[in-house]
Amino acid sequence: MTIRWVWAFLDRPAAEFDDCAEFWTRVTATTRSAPRGEHDEFLTLLPDSGAPTLKMQSTGGPGRIHLDLDVDNVVAATERAEQLGATLDGDYILTERIGYAVLRSPAGMPFCFTPFRDATGPLTPTVTGPSGDRSRLDQICLDIGASDYDTESRFWTELTGWAWKPASLPEFSRLSARPGLPLDLLLQRLGEDRPTSAHPDIACTDIEATAAWHEELGARRVEQGKHWLVMADPSGSAYCLTSRRPA
Repeated sequence: MTIRWVWAFLDRPAAEFDDCAEFWTRVTATTRSAPRGEHDEFLTLLPDSGAPTLKMQSTGGPGRIHLDLDVDNVVAATERAEQLGATLDGDYILTERIGYAVLRSPAGMPFCFTPFRDATGPLTPTVTGPSGDRSRLDQICLDIGASDYDTESRFWTELTGWAWKPASLPEFSRLSARPGLPLDLLLQRLGEDRPTSAHPDIACTDIEATAAWHEELGARRVEQGKHWLVMADPSGSAYCLTSRRPA
């Protein structure tokens, strides 16, 4: 199984959806596509150049993020994921009817297999803030409960087939996507046990300048880390600004 493209899907509460869509289009230098879906609940964030990798969904629940993984054969990919410990989610499992499969990782992270239809392309350019700082959303961090970390790390490594390597801090490791894919995965071991969730990481040349710009757009600071700053978007959903240099 080869993952042909990776989408980060920002699921945001309906009450804050427009504010969040405006925020994320500004910080990623994109524009909204026309809405789609039975209730106009889906949209794609379209860059001026390069291939899109961000989508949004208006939901009735709290904010979260899930991954859409484009593959050539959804049924075969689903069978492979189940062999590795994933479970099908609710009623959204009839790939012949709906064209995609909704699953959860062994520790509860939601993700979808979707049919590969869109042509890939070059990565989007970095975003330049008003102070000249550059940034790029290029990584999704999986926040994994301590007792699930080994199982969950093994699952995502085997599912993606991407290269695993340790990070500079012992509670992190990284799965580097094959060349041409837009998003890596960072695996974080939490100091507590809870279902796996995820948040976006934005690489910055100047964390402080990027944070100040994001605050002007409706975000707020949550917590200062060693090499990162935890932020919350207008719905209160977490994301991080990191000191990694954007490509």
